[in-house]
Amino acid sequence: MTTTRTLVTILAISALAIGCSQSEEKPDTTPLPAAAAPPYICDYIPLGAVERMTGLRTPLAKGTFELNFEEDYREGWCGVYQPTGDQWKVLDIELLSNADSEKVESEVRDGAKRLPQILPDATGYYSSTRGRNHSGALAVLIRDKFMLVVDMDRGAEGRDHEADVVALMRLIAPKLIGDPPAPSTEKGS
Repeated sequence: MTTTRTLVTILAISALAIGCSQSEEKPDTTPLPAAAAPPYICDYIPLGAVERMTGLRTPLAKGTFELNFEEDYREGWCGVYQPTGDQWKVLDIELLSNADSEKVESEVRDGAKRLPQILPDATGYYSSTRGRNHSGALAVLIRDKFMLVVDMDRGAEGRDHEADVVALMRLIAPKLIGDPPAPSTEKGS
């Protein structure tokens, strides 16, 4: 009995020592890319940037954006969810056409930080957010009547969540609330 107990104790201590000696995988703290690149989720959101900022591989994505430049109509959303388990929403991107630029000044007075210039004639803010066991950040950019919101509820541990939402805003705002594409000057044959 004593030999068995000693053997079990030695095995338990060995397993504990091996487990403690293995280092945990460090979070990817590389900044998001400066240019958007495929593949995209919801047609406009670069998957690589989303994976890096949330720490998720192949997250679930739902939503779509409708951009009608001729009728000056742009709206839509993209929800990003954990691919397994409870499938919590980790990131929400919304494009609305009921912007109020006074909201920016109000949020900045209440402690939010002003976004750097991303588009001409646009203004916005960003701030950290905190949940029970997670943290994230929010960025809002308003241009004309359009408001683009990047709301990351659950960011990857060890990353600068504010920097991530600002960087994602830089990647997606030009296509979603930027100027319409120039008309083609090529003549049909």
